[in-house]
Amino acid sequence: MIIIDFRDLTKEDKPLLDRFYRSGYYENSHFNFTNLYMWREPYHVKLAVEDDVLCLTSEWDGKLMALQPIGEAERVRGAVGRLLEYFQSQGKPLFFSGIERSFAEMLETYEGAEFEIRPDRDNFDYVYSSESLIKLAGRKYHSKKNHLNAFRKQYPQAEYLPITEEIVTLCKLELNKWYKQRLQEEPDDPFIAYERAAIIEVLNNFRDFELKGGAIRIDQRIVAFTFGEQLNADTAVIHVEKADPEVRGAYPAINQGFVEHEWSHMSYINREEDMGIEGLRKAKESYKPVKMIEKFYAKVAL
Repeated sequence: MIIIDFRDLTKEDKPLLDRFYRSGYYENSHFNFTNLYMWREPYHVKLAVEDDVLCLTSEWDGKLMALQPIGEAERVRGAVGRLLEYFQSQGKPLFFSGIERSFAEMLETYEGAEFEIRPDRDNFDYVYSSESLIKLAGRKYHSKKNHLNAFRKQYPQAEYLPITEEIVTLCKLELNKWYKQRLQEEPDDPFIAYERAAIIEVLNNFRDFELKGGAIRIDQRIVAFTFGEQLNADTAVIHVEKADPEVRGAYPAINQGFVEHEWSHMSYINREEDMGIEGLRKAKESYKPVKMIEKFYAKVAL
Protein backbone atom coordinates (compact mmCIF):
# COMPACT_ATOMS: atom_id res chain seq x y z
CA MET A 1 0.00 0.00 0.00
CA ILE A 2 1.33 3.45 -0.95
CA ILE A 3 1.05 5.67 2.13
CA ILE A 4 1.92 8.91 0.33
CA ASP A 5 1.78 9.36 -3.43
CA PHE A 6 4.86 11.46 -4.22
CA ARG A 7 5.46 12.99 -7.66
CA ASP A 8 8.14 15.13 -9.32
CA LEU A 9 8.18 18.87 -8.62
CA THR A 10 7.24 20.90 -11.73
CA LYS A 11 7.17 24.56 -12.72
CA GLU A 12 3.38 24.54 -12.42
CA ASP A 13 3.70 23.85 -8.67
CA LYS A 14 4.81 27.40 -7.84
CA PRO A 15 1.35 28.65 -6.73
CA LEU A 16 0.92 25.54 -4.58
CA LEU A 17 4.26 25.94 -2.78
CA ASP A 18 3.76 29.69 -2.45
CA ARG A 19 0.47 29.06 -0.65
CA PHE A 20 2.04 26.75 1.91
CA TYR A 21 5.24 28.69 2.54
CA ARG A 22 3.40 32.00 2.86
CA SER A 23 0.97 30.56 5.39
CA GLY A 24 3.46 30.97 8.25
CA TYR A 25 6.68 32.71 9.27
CA TYR A 26 9.48 30.48 8.02
CA GLU A 27 13.14 31.55 8.11
CA ASN A 28 14.81 28.62 6.35
CA SER A 29 16.18 29.85 3.01
CA HIS A 30 15.13 26.60 1.32
CA PHE A 31 11.46 27.08 2.16
CA ASN A 32 10.40 28.56 -1.17
CA PHE A 33 9.57 27.30 -4.64
CA THR A 34 12.63 28.77 -6.39
CA ASN A 35 15.22 27.04 -4.24
CA LEU A 36 13.53 23.67 -4.46
CA TYR A 37 12.94 23.96 -8.20
CA MET A 38 16.53 25.01 -8.92
CA TRP A 39 17.88 21.85 -7.29
CA ARG A 40 15.04 19.45 -8.06
CA GLU A 41 17.02 17.31 -10.53
CA PRO A 42 20.30 16.60 -8.70
CA TYR A 43 18.37 16.19 -5.42
CA HIS A 44 15.38 14.32 -6.97
CA VAL A 45 12.85 16.57 -5.21
CA LYS A 46 9.36 15.08 -5.00
CA LEU A 47 6.17 16.39 -3.40
CA ALA A 48 2.76 15.32 -2.19
CA VAL A 49 -0.10 17.09 -0.45
CA GLU A 50 -1.87 14.93 2.13
CA ASP A 51 -4.54 16.28 4.52
CA ASP A 52 -3.58 19.82 3.47
CA VAL A 53 0.06 19.30 4.47
CA LEU A 54 2.90 19.79 2.00
CA CYS A 55 5.32 16.86 2.15
CA LEU A 56 8.58 16.77 0.23
CA THR A 57 11.41 14.30 -0.16
CA SER A 58 14.84 14.56 -1.72
CA GLU A 59 17.62 12.11 -2.44
CA TRP A 60 21.36 12.62 -2.60
CA ASP A 61 24.01 9.94 -3.10
CA GLY A 62 21.41 7.23 -2.56
CA LYS A 63 20.15 8.66 0.75
CA LEU A 64 16.41 9.35 0.93
CA MET A 65 15.45 12.37 3.07
CA ALA A 66 12.24 14.10 4.05
CA LEU A 67 11.97 17.85 4.26
CA GLN A 68 9.97 19.57 6.96
CA PRO A 69 6.22 19.12 6.35
CA ILE A 70 4.38 22.43 6.04
CA GLY A 71 0.87 22.97 7.34
CA GLU A 72 -1.16 23.46 10.52
CA ALA A 73 0.59 22.06 13.60
CA GLU A 74 -1.85 19.23 14.36
CA ARG A 75 -2.00 18.18 10.72
CA VAL A 76 1.82 18.17 10.58
CA ARG A 77 1.90 15.66 13.46
CA GLY A 78 -0.27 13.39 11.36
CA ALA A 79 2.04 13.87 8.37
CA VAL A 80 4.99 12.65 10.45
CA GLY A 81 3.12 9.40 11.03
CA ARG A 82 2.46 8.99 7.32
CA LEU A 83 6.11 9.73 6.53
CA LEU A 84 7.19 7.07 9.04
CA GLU A 85 5.03 4.54 7.20
CA TYR A 86 6.18 5.74 3.78
CA PHE A 87 9.87 5.44 4.63
CA GLN A 88 9.24 2.02 6.16
CA SER A 89 7.60 0.95 2.89
CA GLN A 90 10.80 2.03 1.11
CA GLY A 91 12.89 -0.03 3.51
CA LYS A 92 14.51 3.05 5.01
CA PRO A 93 14.36 4.81 8.40
CA LEU A 94 12.71 8.23 8.39
CA PHE A 95 15.38 10.93 8.11
CA PHE A 96 14.59 14.65 8.12
CA SER A 97 17.01 17.20 6.68
CA GLY A 98 17.11 20.99 7.02
CA ILE A 99 14.34 21.33 9.60
CA GLU A 100 13.77 24.45 11.68
CA ARG A 101 14.06 24.51 15.48
CA SER A 102 10.28 24.63 16.05
CA PHE A 103 9.76 21.40 14.10
CA ALA A 104 12.74 19.75 15.82
CA GLU A 105 11.15 20.60 19.18
CA MET A 106 7.88 19.08 18.02
CA LEU A 107 9.70 15.85 17.10
CA GLU A 108 11.20 15.72 20.60
CA THR A 109 7.69 15.29 22.01
CA TYR A 110 6.29 13.17 19.18
CA GLU A 111 4.48 10.18 20.68
CA GLY A 112 4.66 7.82 17.72
CA ALA A 113 8.45 7.46 17.56
CA GLU A 114 11.69 8.65 19.13
CA PHE A 115 14.00 10.88 17.07
CA GLU A 116 17.70 11.55 17.31
CA ILE A 117 18.18 15.26 16.54
CA ARG A 118 21.42 17.09 15.83
CA PRO A 119 22.32 20.52 14.43
CA ASP A 120 23.53 20.88 10.84
CA ARG A 121 25.97 23.78 11.23
CA ASP A 122 27.16 23.68 7.61
CA ASN A 123 23.64 24.62 6.52
CA PHE A 124 22.83 27.36 9.04
CA ASP A 125 21.63 30.47 7.17
CA TYR A 126 23.42 33.80 7.59
CA VAL A 127 21.03 36.70 8.17
CA TYR A 128 22.09 40.35 8.02
CA SER A 129 20.59 43.75 8.71
CA SER A 130 19.59 45.24 5.36
CA GLU A 131 20.50 48.71 6.63
CA SER A 132 24.01 47.53 7.52
CA LEU A 133 24.54 45.97 4.10
CA ILE A 134 23.48 49.21 2.43
CA LYS A 135 25.44 51.67 4.56
CA LEU A 136 28.52 49.54 5.43
CA ALA A 137 29.08 51.96 8.28
CA GLY A 138 31.52 51.60 11.16
CA ARG A 139 34.84 49.90 11.78
CA LYS A 140 33.55 46.36 11.28
CA TYR A 141 32.72 47.15 7.64
CA HIS A 142 35.86 49.17 6.97
CA SER A 143 37.44 46.68 4.55
CA LYS A 144 34.15 46.19 2.68
CA LYS A 145 33.75 49.95 2.26
CA ASN A 146 37.34 50.20 1.02
CA HIS A 147 36.75 47.55 -1.65
CA LEU A 148 33.54 49.26 -2.73
CA ASN A 149 35.19 52.68 -2.91
CA ALA A 150 38.09 51.23 -4.91
CA PHE A 151 35.61 49.68 -7.34
CA ARG A 152 33.78 52.97 -7.81
CA LYS A 153 37.04 54.87 -8.29
CA GLN A 154 38.43 52.38 -10.82
CA TYR A 155 35.13 51.94 -12.68
CA PRO A 156 33.25 55.25 -12.53
CA GLN A 157 31.25 54.12 -15.59
CA ALA A 158 29.85 51.09 -13.71
CA GLU A 159 26.06 51.08 -13.51
CA TYR A 160 23.56 49.09 -11.47
CA LEU A 161 20.66 47.71 -13.51
CA PRO A 162 17.60 45.68 -12.54
CA ILE A 163 17.47 42.37 -14.39
CA THR A 164 15.26 42.59 -17.47
CA GLU A 165 14.93 40.30 -20.48
CA GLU A 166 17.81 42.10 -22.21
CA ILE A 167 20.01 41.83 -19.12
CA VAL A 168 19.17 38.13 -18.69
CA THR A 169 20.80 37.40 -22.07
CA LEU A 170 23.97 39.26 -21.08
CA CYS A 171 24.04 37.47 -17.71
CA LYS A 172 23.88 34.07 -19.40
CA LEU A 173 26.76 34.98 -21.72
CA GLU A 174 28.98 35.94 -18.81
CA LEU A 175 27.86 33.00 -16.70
CA ASN A 176 28.97 30.56 -19.40
CA LYS A 177 32.41 32.22 -19.52
CA TRP A 178 32.81 32.01 -15.75
CA TYR A 179 31.79 28.36 -15.58
CA LYS A 180 34.07 27.45 -18.46
CA GLN A 181 36.96 28.87 -16.44
CA ARG A 182 35.82 27.03 -13.29
CA LEU A 183 35.63 23.72 -15.15
CA GLN A 184 39.23 24.17 -16.26
CA GLU A 185 40.23 24.69 -12.63
CA GLU A 186 38.04 21.92 -11.18
CA PRO A 187 37.19 19.46 -13.98
CA ASP A 188 36.01 16.70 -11.63
CA ASP A 189 33.51 18.73 -9.61
CA PRO A 190 29.96 17.69 -10.67
CA PHE A 191 28.43 20.53 -8.64
CA ILE A 192 29.69 23.08 -11.19
CA ALA A 193 27.49 21.70 -13.97
CA TYR A 194 24.50 21.37 -11.62
CA GLU A 195 24.82 24.95 -10.45
CA ARG A 196 25.22 26.37 -13.95
CA ALA A 197 22.16 24.48 -15.22
CA ALA A 198 20.09 25.61 -12.21
CA ILE A 199 20.96 29.28 -12.67
CA ILE A 200 20.36 29.19 -16.42
CA GLU A 201 16.95 27.62 -15.88
CA VAL A 202 15.95 30.33 -13.41
CA LEU A 203 17.15 33.06 -15.77
CA ASN A 204 15.10 31.48 -18.56
CA ASN A 205 12.00 31.62 -16.33
CA PHE A 206 12.82 34.84 -14.51
CA ARG A 207 9.49 36.59 -15.01
CA ASP A 208 7.41 33.49 -14.21
CA PHE A 209 9.25 32.95 -10.93
CA GLU A 210 8.48 36.53 -9.80
CA LEU A 211 12.04 37.24 -8.71
CA LYS A 212 13.97 40.45 -8.30
CA GLY A 213 17.45 40.70 -9.76
CA GLY A 214 20.23 43.17 -10.26
CA ALA A 215 23.40 43.42 -12.34
CA ILE A 216 26.52 45.57 -12.56
CA ARG A 217 27.43 46.58 -16.11
CA ILE A 218 30.76 48.05 -17.15
CA ASP A 219 31.16 49.09 -20.79
CA GLN A 220 28.28 46.89 -22.02
CA ARG A 221 29.57 43.85 -20.11
CA ILE A 222 27.91 42.31 -17.06
CA VAL A 223 30.56 41.81 -14.37
CA ALA A 224 28.18 40.76 -11.58
CA PHE A 225 24.56 39.73 -11.12
CA THR A 226 22.29 38.43 -8.40
CA PHE A 227 18.68 37.49 -7.77
CA GLY A 228 16.39 36.76 -4.86
CA GLU A 229 12.89 37.14 -3.48
CA GLN A 230 10.90 37.91 -0.35
CA LEU A 231 11.17 34.99 2.06
CA ASN A 232 8.79 36.09 4.81
CA ALA A 233 7.24 39.27 6.25
CA ASP A 234 10.54 41.00 7.04
CA THR A 235 13.25 39.07 5.19
CA ALA A 236 14.49 38.72 1.62
CA VAL A 237 16.57 35.72 0.54
CA ILE A 238 19.44 35.97 -1.95
CA HIS A 239 19.47 32.83 -4.09
CA VAL A 240 22.45 33.55 -6.31
CA GLU A 241 25.26 36.10 -6.44
CA LYS A 242 27.92 35.83 -9.13
CA ALA A 243 30.73 38.19 -10.12
CA ASP A 244 33.91 38.20 -12.17
CA PRO A 245 36.68 37.45 -9.65
CA GLU A 246 39.10 39.47 -11.76
CA VAL A 247 37.12 42.68 -11.17
CA ARG A 248 38.09 43.95 -7.73
CA GLY A 249 35.09 45.06 -5.72
CA ALA A 250 32.48 43.52 -8.02
CA TYR A 251 31.09 41.33 -5.24
CA PRO A 252 30.71 44.15 -2.69
CA ALA A 253 29.23 46.36 -5.43
CA ILE A 254 26.48 43.92 -6.42
CA ASN A 255 25.81 42.96 -2.80
CA GLN A 256 25.35 46.56 -1.67
CA GLY A 257 23.58 47.72 -4.84
CA PHE A 258 20.99 44.94 -4.87
CA VAL A 259 19.94 45.47 -1.26
CA GLU A 260 19.86 49.25 -1.66
CA HIS A 261 17.79 49.23 -4.86
CA GLU A 262 15.48 46.27 -4.22
CA TRP A 263 15.33 45.38 -0.52
CA SER A 264 15.72 48.55 1.54
CA HIS A 265 12.14 48.04 2.79
CA MET A 266 13.05 44.66 4.31
CA SER A 267 14.60 44.42 7.80
CA TYR A 268 16.77 41.39 7.06
CA ILE A 269 18.65 39.71 4.23
CA ASN A 270 19.15 35.93 4.31
CA ARG A 271 22.25 35.00 2.32
CA GLU A 272 21.86 31.26 2.79
CA GLU A 273 24.43 28.77 4.08
CA ASP A 274 28.18 28.21 3.65
CA MET A 275 27.90 24.41 3.05
CA GLY A 276 30.95 23.90 5.23
CA ILE A 277 33.24 25.51 2.65
CA GLU A 278 35.95 27.34 4.59
CA GLY A 279 36.36 30.25 2.17
CA LEU A 280 32.62 30.77 1.87
CA ARG A 281 32.21 30.66 5.66
CA LYS A 282 34.89 33.30 6.07
CA ALA A 283 33.25 35.52 3.43
CA LYS A 284 29.78 35.24 4.98
CA GLU A 285 31.09 35.87 8.50
CA SER A 286 32.94 38.96 7.26
CA TYR A 287 29.60 40.68 6.60
CA LYS A 288 28.72 40.32 10.30
CA PRO A 289 25.40 38.43 10.48
CA VAL A 290 22.92 39.60 13.09
CA LYS A 291 21.56 36.08 13.49
CA MET A 292 21.96 32.53 12.22
CA ILE A 293 18.99 30.39 11.21
CA GLU A 294 19.61 27.00 12.75
CA LYS A 295 18.78 23.84 10.84
CA PHE A 296 18.72 20.30 12.12
CA TYR A 297 18.83 16.66 11.08
CA ALA A 298 16.39 14.25 12.69
CA LYS A 299 16.53 10.47 12.36
CA VAL A 300 14.06 8.01 13.82
CA ALA A 301 15.76 5.96 16.54
CA LEU A 302 15.74 2.27 15.69
